Amino acid sequence: MAMGQEWVSVTGEEKHLSSWVVDVEKMLADDNAGSRSMEEQRWKAQSIYLVPEWLKGTNSKAYQPQLVSLGPFHHGDPILLPMEEHKRRALVHLIKRSESPLQDFISAIDDVAEELQAAYGKDLHVKWRNDRRSFVDMMLTDGCFLLEFICHPFSDYEWHDPVFSRNGRFQIGNTIWSDMLLIENQLPLLVLKKILGLLHPLYLQVLHFTTVVSNPITMLHKFLIIFLLLYRASLTYNEDTKEPKDYKYEAMPSALEIHQAGIKFRKSERNNLLDINFKGGVLTLPEIDMTDETECVCLNLMAFERLHFDVTDLVTAYVLFMDDMIISAKDVALLRSSGILKNFLGCDKKVAKLFNGTLNRGQLLGGGHALHTVVSKVNAYRSEPWHEWRATLMSTYFRNPWAFISLAAATILLIATLLQTAYAVMPNKS
Repeated sequence: MAMGQEWVSVTGEEKHLSSWVVDVEKMLADDNAGSRSMEEQRWKAQSIYLVPEWLKGTNSKAYQPQLVSLGPFHHGDPILLPMEEHKRRALVHLIKRSESPLQDFISAIDDVAEELQAAYGKDLHVKWRNDRRSFVDMMLTDGCFLLEFICHPFSDYEWHDPVFSRNGRFQIGNTIWSDMLLIENQLPLLVLKKILGLLHPLYLQVLHFTTVVSNPITMLHKFLIIFLLLYRASLTYNEDTKEPKDYKYEAMPSALEIHQAGIKFRKSERNNLLDINFKGGVLTLPEIDMTDETECVCLNLMAFERLHFDVTDLVTAYVLFMDDMIISAKDVALLRSSGILKNFLGCDKKVAKLFNGTLNRGQLLGGGHALHTVVSKVNAYRSEPWHEWRATLMSTYFRNPWAFISLAAATILLIATLLQTAYAVMPNKS
């Protein structure tokens, strides 16, 4: 008999009494339409997540902030503690400049504390649920820091300020922006809305971050959305919801194979991941910058699409689409020469390795995605032999003038030989 278990006889039958049974019995008793509805609302309210270990794999550092913690998940991490002093300075500067009492800001955040906690869902540690005051203080401090950093430098900071001066932003700005796009390092925009409500309208410069979004002010009114979602929207705006219902999975050929089939690459006019199409032998793709931050941003966007119920797999589909096209450094070089890809990593092999290794998690493009239509059209075009023959002819003979002259001379000689032969076998009527 296992430790901690008891067996008793009940009406001739043995009943197993344990904490597991008690817990399950309670769940069965509490299971009803009302409790299910409440559970559903809790799931829907969550928009900020801890990435599970199975999804992180060997890339755990990609989800770890480098300089600043935003929200509860990484608050107190030793490597991020030096920034706490600067976050507190930002709070002081903002409140003094607003000429409103500190208590007004505290009350504004406290009024929506439960909604803010709901944004972190089941992943929020119990200490933050039990200590509402500390949670509110953290939300207010982090929100003030974000606003001070996003807006242009203010004159009440010294010119040599390590964070909020122009030089400070230049030195560490990219790292902080990267931290702001981590899925585990998000603040609900409701925090910023409540703070903005007590500030001068000039602070609406914060919306500069969302200028590429079709309607940023409308999006801001969805108060529990986060910066990561806004950034994703800037990459996938004007989403077309019409997607093919019937499809057969096909792999996208590599860039080199596409080129050998006579297909040309063209950079799209919009920097939008959805602007991918194929028509008349031309594959149109958005331009992509490959930088040191690309891996981290893509992984966090892909994780968000896996964990959040209310978004589709647009970024994930794009990454897998590009993974099919990029097999080797030759594919990267081809896309780079066509203006599709800008490589700031210094080596085409690094880009190929990034797509084939880190970003490729063995997934397949989801069913019903619009990119299936593009893949199908490209493969249909490649299946016609004439296109590849024409491409070979053009690349072999018509790009080199001497090769063209040799081909022309050989063609003329062949025609002359055929005519001479035909003339020789013709009967002589004289």
